Amino acid sequence: MSDIAAYAGLFLSALVAATLLPAQSELLLIALHRTGGYSDGLLVLAATAGNVLGSASNWALGRFLMRFQGRRWFPVSVSMIERATRWFQRFGVWSLLLAWLPVIGDPLTLVAGILRVDWRLFLALVTLGKAGRYIFLMVASAHYP
Repeated sequence: MSDIAAYAGLFLSALVAATLLPAQSELLLIALHRTGGYSDGLLVLAATAGNVLGSASNWALGRFLMRFQGRRWFPVSVSMIERATRWFQRFGVWSLLLAWLPVIGDPLTLVAGILRVDWRLFLALVTLGKAGRYIFLMVASAHYP
């Protein structure tokens, strides 16, 4: 696989994983890392950029498209939004550092848009949390065969 295809595939996998669609980017990141043929920095950059872009799309959905919430095609249930809103209200904007968490992370980014969190603060916190997770996964995978 060419380097560009590998990084692009990781980027796209991470982007989809951060939206409300089911996907996983962690396994691809670890597989590419373990081959030893790719730059660790570029792997983290590609995965983080894709994952943050996916979260930003959730923020935009919450910010601009909530008027369509009652439509059948709308990807988020009322209960998911209520649970994420309670989490967000309990822990505040700092909860965005945990936007990488399964189940609650994607709705958190949507609620950040609904609550009109400043996009610069949103991007800073989400990027920090997601990059930290990918770095942790790479370091942890290097220590286990």
